[in-house]
Amino acid sequence: MASLAAGGESLALSSGKHLISVYIKHDREPFVYDCSKAEQKPKENEDKGAEGGSDEKGSDRILAFAFSNSRRLLALTDDNKRLVLFRTEPSWECISTRWVVRRCTSLAFTHAEDQVLVADKSGDVYSFSVLEPQRPGDLKLGHLSMLLALVVSPGDKYVITADRDEKIRVSFLRSPYNIQSFCLGHQEFVSCLFVPPAYPHWLLSGSGDGTVQLWEYESGRRLQSCNLNELIVTQPSDSDTDKRFAVSRIASSPDGCHVAVLCESVPTVQLFRVEKGTEGQLVPAETLTLPHCAWDLTFDPQGRLWILQESRDDPILLYSHTQDHWKCEVEHIELQRAVEVLRARWDTLQDSVGVESRFQHLYKVNFDNMASYLQKKQERIQQQKQKGSKKRAGQPPQSNGASKKAKKMGKAEPVAQASS
Repeated sequence: MASLAAGGESLALSSGKHLISVYIKHDREPFVYDCSKAEQKPKENEDKGAEGGSDEKGSDRILAFAFSNSRRLLALTDDNKRLVLFRTEPSWECISTRWVVRRCTSLAFTHAEDQVLVADKSGDVYSFSVLEPQRPGDLKLGHLSMLLALVVSPGDKYVITADRDEKIRVSFLRSPYNIQSFCLGHQEFVSCLFVPPAYPHWLLSGSGDGTVQLWEYESGRRLQSCNLNELIVTQPSDSDTDKRFAVSRIASSPDGCHVAVLCESVPTVQLFRVEKGTEGQLVPAETLTLPHCAWDLTFDPQGRLWILQESRDDPILLYSHTQDHWKCEVEHIELQRAVEVLRARWDTLQDSVGVESRFQHLYKVNFDNMASYLQKKQERIQQQKQKGSKKRAGQPPQSNGASKKAKKMGKAEPVAQASS
């Protein structure tokens, strides 16, 4: 699945084994990084990795990437367990390539930009130094189930992690064994987390249960829950009779006034307006209907919304907020630059077309054991009845008394001896 993020003067996106940085402010050649041509894992590291994790060979597909807060750094991880660190200014430069124990699902920089935190499929979080780019990672904390999302709170006080078992945990970054709170309330896996920069005490979470929930994460108190099933209207089809919405991305404008939510494989974007107050509230504002399913979205520093979608003709859309509604820009020069680059490199994006759902296998499966048991019991009863009817048809029925009498007659009676 393709991903998108806004840098300082560029848009970064990943698809398959490629990372592409598209310059939208200037007419410059894009930066392209191919993970298949990246540094290979040393033999001694392969032996160490086999002890702690699977040694299965990957396809160099990028699993996650993230900018630092200043947009001067970017880190990515792929399914060959690389962690690659880049410097983006004044020009793109690969700083280091390190190795993680297991394949990662999410990563984030600390706000001090001295660490990269990575969450993996086994439920562990490792910390990798930015200042010492060759230093191996240190284990920070662990969950009992697969981690799906990770964010760091402003001020680097907390690391917030979410897993497949509906739990959100708030831990102290410097001493992760100390847990500040849990945010509990989702009914399915928690797929994404977001701390709005304008509201550093808030946490927004998205889940496979089709809800976006607002938390005061330090206390674990839920402030609001928005059910997207009631807001998003899709065209009915035979294959979507049991359609479930899994939230794949939550993003906020820099001023904190707008929140955009994207669900996987749904051609709409739900926008919320943030009402300021003591508690705060998300108010549904507008639903953007897209011509194609969107892969990802992001806000740029100017508060404009970029949407990456599954279309060769219009691979990316740009929306600006004007007069209380969102307007689709068509002839904006920055949009034209981005579209031109992506059309020319559509073969790279083609790797994400038709890719299977990231979340479908994470849903809980309910088994109706009682119905199966009763059905099998009824089948056994019918089989026993059929066997009994066949036996009765082959020989005349006998009563229990007659059968006992026949057995006695077949036995020899003892002969009494006469006394002399």
